Amino acid sequence: MNSYYLDYPFHFDSKGRTAVTNLDDHVKDMIFQILFTSPGERVNRPDFGCGLMQLVFMPNSDVLATATQFLVQGALLRWLSDVITIEWVKIENQEHRMIVDVAYTRLDSGEKHKEQFAAPLGEI
Repeated sequence: MNSYYLDYPFHFDSKGRTAVTNLDDHVKDMIFQILFTSPGERVNRPDFGCGLMQLVFMPNSDVLATATQFLVQGALLRWLSDVITIEWVKIENQEHRMIVDVAYTRLDSGEKHKEQFAAPLGEI
């Protein structure tokens, strides 16, 4: 059975209908939303998100990467523990970008996935 989910960000497809996506992309979209939503941004869920974008103006360092790793892993465990099991989170500093790698297993199928997300950082 094929299930379809609203695509994120919300948009219309080429036929003028609400765009939909498959479950793999939907899970990736949910991770993206957690990473790039700041706590307090959503009125009805003020504690949602991990605040990764608040780190944009912080100096790039190994300490920031380590703190971010714990922040991301904790937020993903809190909000998606009924959907995925987090295998590992890796944070890498590259000049003015922070690369976030997330490896996880979907609980419904047991499929393993690895996704990469990037956030720009402030100058040192």
